[in-house]
Amino acid sequence: MTAEQVLVAVIVGGISGALADTVVGRIGVGCLGAIVVGILGGLLGSWLFVQLGISIGTGLISSIVTAFVGAVIILVILRAIR
Repeated sequence: MTAEQVLVAVIVGGISGALADTVVGRIGVGCLGAIVVGILGGLLGSWLFVQLGISIGTGLISSIVTAFVGAVIILVILRAIR
């Protein structure tokens, strides 16, 4: 990965993680936690969309949406565990 790709992954992860934390009910993962949840959410969301045959396109907005969906799923699971 190039430095630009890493920077984009961190930005997308931060945005989607923070949005997911707000939607799920402020679990309080913090800034670094939002980035991690967002990046993991991107991986989960991408895998899930492929399994379901859903294609929302390419680009920054679709990456944020995909990561947001995955991050919400992760935070709901985390909330259920807590």
